[in-house]
Amino acid sequence: MAGMSSSSPRTRLSSIARLATAATAAGLVTAALVLPGVGGSGTAVVAVADALNLRPEALAEPPLPEKTTVYDRDGKRIAQFYAQDRRAVPLESVSEVMRTAIVAIEDYRFYDHGAIDVEGTARAVVKNFASGGIGQGGSSITQQYVKQVLLNSARTDEEKNAAVEASYARKLRELRHAMAVEQKYTKDQILEKYLNIAYFGAGANGVEAAAKRFFGVSAAKLDLAQAATLAGAVQDPNRTSPDRGAKAKRLLLERRNVVLDRMAELGRITRAQAAEAKARKLGYKGVRQPNGCQESRYPYFCEYVRHELLSDPAFGRTRDTRERTFGLGGLQVRTTLDAKAQRAAEAAIKKHVAASDRALAAEALVQPGTGEIRAIAASRPYGSARNHISYNPVADSKHGGLSGFQPGSTYKTFTLITALKQGMRIDDGITAGAGYTASGSAAFRNCAGENVGDPSWTVTNDEGSPGFKTLATGTWGSVNTFFMALQERVGLCETAETARSLGVKRADGAALHEYETFTLGINESDPVTMATAYAAIAARGTYCEPMAITSITGRDGKKTNYRPRCERALDPGVADATAHILSGVFTNGTARGLSIGRPAAGKTGTTDGYATAWFAGFTPDLAGAVAIGDPRGAQRHKLTGVTIGGRYYGAVQGASLPGPIWQATMTAALSGVAATPFTPVDTARFGGCTKDCAPEPRDTEEDRDRDNGNDRGPGNRDDRDNRGDRDNGNNGNGNGNDRRDRDGRGDRGDRGDQGDRDDSPWGRQNLDG
Repeated sequence: MAGMSSSSPRTRLSSIARLATAATAAGLVTAALVLPGVGGSGTAVVAVADALNLRPEALAEPPLPEKTTVYDRDGKRIAQFYAQDRRAVPLESVSEVMRTAIVAIEDYRFYDHGAIDVEGTARAVVKNFASGGIGQGGSSITQQYVKQVLLNSARTDEEKNAAVEASYARKLRELRHAMAVEQKYTKDQILEKYLNIAYFGAGANGVEAAAKRFFGVSAAKLDLAQAATLAGAVQDPNRTSPDRGAKAKRLLLERRNVVLDRMAELGRITRAQAAEAKARKLGYKGVRQPNGCQESRYPYFCEYVRHELLSDPAFGRTRDTRERTFGLGGLQVRTTLDAKAQRAAEAAIKKHVAASDRALAAEALVQPGTGEIRAIAASRPYGSARNHISYNPVADSKHGGLSGFQPGSTYKTFTLITALKQGMRIDDGITAGAGYTASGSAAFRNCAGENVGDPSWTVTNDEGSPGFKTLATGTWGSVNTFFMALQERVGLCETAETARSLGVKRADGAALHEYETFTLGINESDPVTMATAYAAIAARGTYCEPMAITSITGRDGKKTNYRPRCERALDPGVADATAHILSGVFTNGTARGLSIGRPAAGKTGTTDGYATAWFAGFTPDLAGAVAIGDPRGAQRHKLTGVTIGGRYYGAVQGASLPGPIWQATMTAALSGVAATPFTPVDTARFGGCTKDCAPEPRDTEEDRDRDNGNDRGPGNRDDRDNRGDRDNGNNGNGNGNDRRDRDGRGDRGDRGDQGDRDDSPWGRQNLDG
């Protein structure tokens, strides 16, 4: 099979001959302009004649829109984005028969003429004169390339119309640009550019995308019949687009056969080869290329990455710059996603929560010491259909989420850390009452110096009895009144600052609400944020910002690597002591029975009235956070008397559903990974107690009876109220009095929960499921 050789001379015309050719063409075009019925009114003729300047004019050639491809940490594609389905390829990656076919049908003298094909132009002028209009363009491949560049560069409808208008002025403009292009590039380079910019129909831009879309092969693998089909499609791609039905396919088949006949006529193939190819069916496969996060295997992680690219200054100084870069595409984005960890999270969620359940589960996994997000998963598919959600429930609003869920007692960890920072020891403690009432407004001061204590409101424990609680036993039992008293001692502002140092923020992007119930988890948060905060404890106090992108390779081949952004948030000894206490939650506290067979620490969380339930935990190798709530509105649709995953729950608690999801996830995600121990606590610094030791026992029978089973060690009956880590009566309603947002002080308990509003963002999009 013959083909056009890339070694063909660029032109056989001498410089003088090229000038003469241009002059001849100009004469032909000018003649056409002034002929009656063709050039229009005298004014139009003059205007066009004035514009007739056949000197080369440089063509601005902005980069073509291409796909941006996203990969996991092992280099496997997980998503792609494109405004135009295109992947530019070098000419050598296009089969020779494809090159031959496109030249044969579009511009068979392409390698012999300059910017304008005089013979083709002459034929076009005669035909246009006979028809009284511009019926035939006589455009060379170079001129067609120019037209496509101008069309792709157009930003307004006016510019787009100018790029395709049927006028001699447009033809002359194209010709001037074509002359400059012919001076700038070789013929092979021009052909390569044309093949990569041309639209072939069915949404495919460029020959590589067209080969994939039409036939499921690369451009390098196109055979004769396939190449002739694509070569025929460029003339009128909308009319012959095979995805438009039987008529369009029939027209495309006819066009393919025209190309085959032309190739045979020119001697590029034999008549027998043409006949054999014409006997074949069209063979259109319509291989659709996924586009966007909805078609990704990991849509929520994909959404996080997309928003990161558009919002983080690391990927462009301004948002406009980032949007232009992302829209132009051609990027290769390597991410932190670990397929094994992702599968573990998805499987654990699916085992416990069904997509059709009213409740929604969301989970994030983060690597301590780097902040790399290993997995982002939710119980519902991403999208707008029934039982889908069209936002990211695992992330904050900056990364495609909405307002998050109140995390309940998982916030108590920040009060514990603050106490350790201030010198309290593991066995130091406070005598907690059955209820806690602030002594006055000055009992709590926010970071603005405002008094926010509320002596008219009482926090209670649901089932417990009063008693002395240490930092350890109070945490293991998650005793509400203990933590209110502890926060009063160490300071509300100081506790909030500890949380902020670990990256804690509200999911909606607003500043943390600093009210006296801060320690009870009144600020709506997202799993990525909470997993990252707990990962900092696992990393011995090194906080690293959540990280989803490790490198980006631009369309120019330049690779930019991104490193973790970390800082020292906690003294390592404080972090070690915190991990030591939180590890007891598994052995002596609310998470008994949730061991994963290796050193681990964590904290359960259940908000007032069982509106939401959480579990946040970590090992030295991996941290994770799980949240569960009803996206229709967590306060209006609490997790009581519900069936989730085929199992009935009288009330969903942190240890009853989020905990098992976390347990199953971590067990699978860390399988085959050697267990890393926690750094032992510095007992000389944090062991025992100081002045806040347990009071001496009173040796009376009445006291012994009263103390029996209440405070003789972790997991006793006094901590019974926190087996589900319920914050009843403390996150919001106190003694049952509805004091939410009284006097504008807000955020009592679940008032701020996304479910406690008629315009709940968690339920705004899919109220039916």
